[in-house]
Amino acid sequence: TSVLFSTPPPPENKILVAQHPLLIVANETARLVCNYTYNGTGKEFRASLHKGTASAVEVCFMSWNMTKVSSNSNNGFNCKGIHDKDKVIFNLWNMTANQTDIYFCKIEVLYPPPYVYNEKSNGTVIHVKGKWNLQTPIQIQEAQPANSYWIMVAVTGVLAFYSTLITAAFINYWQKSKQRMFHQSDYMNMTPRHPPYQKNKGYPSYAPTRDYTAYRS
Repeated sequence: TSVLFSTPPPPENKILVAQHPLLIVANETARLVCNYTYNGTGKEFRASLHKGTASAVEVCFMSWNMTKVSSNSNNGFNCKGIHDKDKVIFNLWNMTANQTDIYFCKIEVLYPPPYVYNEKSNGTVIHVKGKWNLQTPIQIQEAQPANSYWIMVAVTGVLAFYSTLITAAFINYWQKSKQRMFHQSDYMNMTPRHPPYQKNKGYPSYAPTRDYTAYRS
C-alpha cells in the first residue's frame, strides 16, 4: 500500500519535495517516488537522485522540458527516471546489499532564470536485503543436517588418519626392537665360566682357549 505525502503550497518560485522515509528492497528492484510542488514559471527542469547523508554520489538524473525527456545513470547504478505530472519516479534494479543507504531527490529549474532548486528533504532510506536474508526457516533447517553430516565426515577422517599414523609408528618401533635383539644375540660370548668356588684350587680349566681370530674376519 503506497502512502501519499502532500506538501503545503510553496512560496512563489519555490520547490518543495516529499519522500517516503523507508523503502525495503527484497528483489533487487526499488521504485523511489519524489513528490514535489512548484508554482513558478519554469519550463526546463532537472531531477537527480543522490546517495549518502552528504549527497556525495549522484546515482542518476533526468531532465525534461515541454517537448523532450532524457535520463541517465552514473557510478555503477542501474537507474532510470520518469517524470509524471507532479512527481519524479526513479526505478533502480540489480541492487546489492552494500547499496543500502539514504537517498535524496533534488529537483532544479534550469530555464528561464532565476535558477531554483529544492531545499534538502528528509530523504528515503533504501534497505536492500541480501540473498541470505531471503531464506525461509524451512530452508535454514534443511541446511543444518547437511552441515552436521560433513562435520561428522571430517571428524571421522581425522580420527582414522591419526589411528593409522599411531599403528604405523608402533609397527616400525616393534620391527626395530626385534632387529636390535637379533644383532645382540650374534655377539654373545658363550664361553663357560669357572664357578666362583673353584678359583685358586689348582683345577685345570675344563674349557679350551677360545680363538677370537675367527670373529675378526
